Amino acid sequence: MSCVLRMFIVGLLVWLGASFGFSCSDTTPIYTYNIVNIYPHDRNAFTQGLVFEDGFLYEGTGLYEQSTLRRVELETGSVLQIRELPSQFFGEGITIYEDKIIQLTWQSHVGFIYDKDSFELLGEFNYSTEGWGITHDGNRLIMSDGTQTLYFLDPETFEVISQVEVLDSRGPVHSLNELEYVQGKIYANVWQTDRIAIIDPETGRVTGWVDLKGLLTEEDRSEPVDVLNGIAYDAEGDRLFVTGKLWPKLFEIELVAQANRCLVF
Repeated sequence: MSCVLRMFIVGLLVWLGASFGFSCSDTTPIYTYNIVNIYPHDRNAFTQGLVFEDGFLYEGTGLYEQSTLRRVELETGSVLQIRELPSQFFGEGITIYEDKIIQLTWQSHVGFIYDKDSFELLGEFNYSTEGWGITHDGNRLIMSDGTQTLYFLDPETFEVISQVEVLDSRGPVHSLNELEYVQGKIYANVWQTDRIAIIDPETGRVTGWVDLKGLLTEEDRSEPVDVLNGIAYDAEGDRLFVTGKLWPKLFEIELVAQANRCLVF
């Protein structure tokens, strides 16, 4: 390839990026995926939070009068245990901290604390923002509210300890939704997209993007589905699971690094 042609192509990519929102960062890795396994998922579950622990999935679902907390068998998708939220609450993200399950609600400024085994309600806590996603790093709860901000909470008092703004090379990354802590990084669904942001929890910088376009086939979309949402990590087995709201399937995937790729926003 001649130098003139190479310079033309580079210039064209830069112009396209500025005009149409392509991200072509040489320093931010972009990943696609290989599907390792596919499992059934309740397509009536409006998935808001997802956790894997002790061989089971734990799932928080949303919508008014339909919100639940569930224990789910991975291989079959069968709901083994369920607790319904009061009808006035729109359930959001969940996490498991020690022997407790913590579940957010959307606009009610109320979170619930349950016993992990019995699902017995142990208490409530309040927060000033909307509730979207929640995870933890072993010492702090990490919460999203649909903006570009992540909040770090004391797991005993639920007080905000600190916060970070999430940024990539283009600026703030908004609409952070369901969260999962994976090997020192925060994985965050970006609402209404097929992307997961990989975030450095100390700086808020996006250190990678996961592009999950095409994960759900057109056949899977023959009945109504909603957006990608739900990330769970099996730390012992080093397995990553993803699904979506009203999706008929849950996917175990492995990430595949892509060189010289543009991510379309």
